Amino acid sequence: QAQLVTSGGGSVQSGGSLRLSCAATTGLSLADFAIGWFRQAPGADREEVLCTTSTNQLTNYRDLMKGRVAISRDSAKNIVYLQMSSLKPEDTAMYFCAAGSSCDYLLSLYNYWGQGTQVTVIS
Repeated sequence: QAQLVTSGGGSVQSGGSLRLSCAATTGLSLADFAIGWFRQAPGADREEVLCTTSTNQLTNYRDLMKGRVAISRDSAKNIVYLQMSSLKPEDTAMYFCAAGSSCDYLLSLYNYWGQGTQVTVIS
């Protein structure tokens, strides 16, 4: 059911870094979409981490990982990255990317979703 492919997760020690990738499963050009990154811990709601518009303006609503995340685009490869650093055990969650017409806190407004990738941070 996933329209996007989310990858790059894994297990990392506290203080470490990971770079997650978001790619389209079809001919979608991610450059035409706002790309949001979200996470969901066990028993918790899915939360926005960071979002970038099609014009690369950054948006966040809760600033969950302030100063520890960045989004970049590789237009040639049609991939959007989420770079995470200084990871903490509380960052442990399933991470998702989503594409939509604009950045929004309402998850239902995103048209396409990745299947998620697990990030586990150990202390």
